[in-house]
Amino acid sequence: MTGFTLTEDQQQVREDARKFAKEVLLGAPAEYLKFGTQEERFRSTRPLYQKAVAAGQIRAQIPIPAGGTGGSFVSTALQLEEHYAVDASVSLTIAATGLGLAPLIIAGNPDLWNRFLPPFLSGDGEPLASLVHSEPGGTANWLESGGNGLQTTAYEKDGQWIINGEKLWTTNSAGWDRKGADLQCVVCRYCEGGPESSPARDLRSSVVILIVTRENVALNGPSSYIVLDEPELVGHPAVSGPHTRFTNFKVPMENLLASPDSAVDIVKQSFGVSAAMVGGMAVGIMRAAFEKALRFAKTNNRGGLVPIIQRQSVADLLIKTKIKLDASRLLTWKALDSVQNGPGDEAAVLEACLQAKIFSSENAVKCVVSAMKVVGITSYASNHAFGRLLNDAACLPLFDGGNVGIRQRQYQSLLEDQNYQPWANL
Repeated sequence: MTGFTLTEDQQQVREDARKFAKEVLLGAPAEYLKFGTQEERFRSTRPLYQKAVAAGQIRAQIPIPAGGTGGSFVSTALQLEEHYAVDASVSLTIAATGLGLAPLIIAGNPDLWNRFLPPFLSGDGEPLASLVHSEPGGTANWLESGGNGLQTTAYEKDGQWIINGEKLWTTNSAGWDRKGADLQCVVCRYCEGGPESSPARDLRSSVVILIVTRENVALNGPSSYIVLDEPELVGHPAVSGPHTRFTNFKVPMENLLASPDSAVDIVKQSFGVSAAMVGGMAVGIMRAAFEKALRFAKTNNRGGLVPIIQRQSVADLLIKTKIKLDASRLLTWKALDSVQNGPGDEAAVLEACLQAKIFSSENAVKCVVSAMKVVGITSYASNHAFGRLLNDAACLPLFDGGNVGIRQRQYQSLLEDQNYQPWANL
């Protein structure tokens, strides 16, 4: 028999995240929206992020075997929902650190854990991590046979790795001060024959992941690591997704996280789990919009004799929104539970994660718009926060692997496979 009751530990995770969101995140937009640029707004959230670290919100994303307090992936989704229901920007910075640590955790190397995880386990400071994969030219087809692959390259020379190339949309990667995150997992095309060598025929076998720390940035010359731009974003207005450039950037040989025989699988596993995590983000936004609209509908008659919740058209909008919200949550929980507990093979679990990402992110936008229709023209006013919710929701189908260019194409590949089993995840 399948159950949907949260464990005591999961309930505690939710309560702790809700308490943190109420006490720390609730006033965040009013503070960071005082600033005029993306970078200024991001930097202004540093004290809030420090409180997240102290409250164990980073440590909770690291599994117990690696020294953290993290339990199930469902627990992380609960945390995300509570955070996103209050503020998306600071929440994404927290979640992006979890994604940035994912390749290191998945690689399962205790020696590397001992070297690089302590700053994220201590509960002090404001350490950032980033999974550095996306590039200015796009990475939707980074493994397409015959293509050019990643344009950020790495090769070995004189006992070191040398990185060259540009990255973009890599949340947290520049750190708080443009001198790099505490830990970057940089995904590169491996050039075995040096920087001028042509892409390998099999791009899957020519990828490496290198760990870059702030100490590595400091040891390289000032022109070796540069932040070219900090894009202004419509949604997530206090998040950093910089455009950076590596030029003959030197990394110690021992900072190799994943060699060509494992790197692609680690990247795919990291983004597979993160796809379902976007479901948690979407549910948080939908929940915030629904609660605001429901409260409005119960307390306003808009010139009539009864509260508008008693108008059928209003009730229908709220009903459909609530059903999409609850369905998104269950898809997310199912997918993340499947990652750890099955059933099904790797393809079946990926399908569940893709369903959670695509369905939830697409419906987040629709649900916010429906909530705004309930409230009417009043929702157009900036002090009602619906505009901020809509802008944040609009990012979800586009980032962490855009639905059209990446996630639905991944799903299509699963369907095209001759061995596809539609019900393997049941």
